[in-house]
Amino acid sequence: MANLPDMTKHRGFPPGMPGTGYQFTIRRANPKGVTPLKALPRRARKGSPEYMVDAAFLHALWHYFGAEPFERGNLDAGRLSYLFGREVIPADRDFDPTSYEAMLQIDEARARASMPEAFEDVMEV
Repeated sequence: MANLPDMTKHRGFPPGMPGTGYQFTIRRANPKGVTPLKALPRRARKGSPEYMVDAAFLHALWHYFGAEPFERGNLDAGRLSYLFGREVIPADRDFDPTSYEAMLQIDEARARASMPEAFEDVMEV
């Protein structure tokens, strides 16, 4: 197997949405290169299954990292991209969307406004 880029694994972070095929983390670095983060439009309406997955992912991010900057690491690029540029933003100016070491941060005010349920102690899904 080719040498894979270094990637922080966030131990204890939920791997995905239980009982569904939605994943929150990846197992190993992509041998073809890091999938770039980009803001994807969220088409899911409040209350829809897709919206609930995004809210559950934000809930996991908030309860794992809080307001502190965090490394992208093994967090799923697709799932992050649905929050990127809105609820999750780059933590520094020299942000590289194609790096596992890129630093991100939750925009708490914006995230609380768009997905308040993600900040509850327990989120019912």
